Amino acid sequence: MPDRLATKMAAWDWDTLQQTLDEQGFAKIPSLLDQEQCDDLIRGYEEPALFRATIDMARYRFGVGEYRYYQSPLPDILQNLRKSLYPELAKTANRWREQLGQEAVYPSALSAFLEHCRQQGQTRSTPLILRYEAGGYNCLHQDLYGDVYFPFQVVFALNQKGDDYTGGEFLLVEQRPRMQSRGHVITLERGEGLVFPTNHRPVQGTRGFYKATLRHGVSTVTSGLRYTLGIIFHDAK
Repeated sequence: MPDRLATKMAAWDWDTLQQTLDEQGFAKIPSLLDQEQCDDLIRGYEEPALFRATIDMARYRFGVGEYRYYQSPLPDILQNLRKSLYPELAKTANRWREQLGQEAVYPSALSAFLEHCRQQGQTRSTPLILRYEAGGYNCLHQDLYGDVYFPFQVVFALNQKGDDYTGGEFLLVEQRPRMQSRGHVITLERGEGLVFPTNHRPVQGTRGFYKATLRHGVSTVTSGLRYTLGIIFHDAK
């Protein structure tokens, strides 16, 4: 299974994906997880041994719903997704830093980046699976978890909007200096993924590039159950 996923990702048109990230700040990626893989991940939600923590969103006023952080070592499919997606995204991450007049700091391999996280005291795994029932939602937020963070994360839809649930659109809101915020509503088919910024992105202005801050969330699920998989590349304190 890991080899099959890596082969699919290697065949993607990464130049176009990176161009899309530069132009709009986020990009859908081709359907990657098949129905069997999605179903296996959903069934795994009921296996406590796979997870290090379960978070009730309402308790912390994050929204209404629940998510679980996977325990390290990660299941093979998550480890392969994280490892295979990272190198190409690191290229864009470094390019974005250079556009903002900053030094390129992200190594080409995930292992080297995670070692940097470890040196900063960030050792807890962050990939997670999220579950929303009818009435559930996720407030706009950022997933930073410490001083060291990777500029991109990826979310995968594990079940099908319209068949398994209604509502629950992915929300991405960009806050632009001295301008009103801009919102995006994004729908994913089962198995599809979305790459989006963890914190901010560079935007071309009349005087060069400037930072636009982004936050993401989920609109209210109106019926059914919604499951998604989140791939975050930095570890947490």
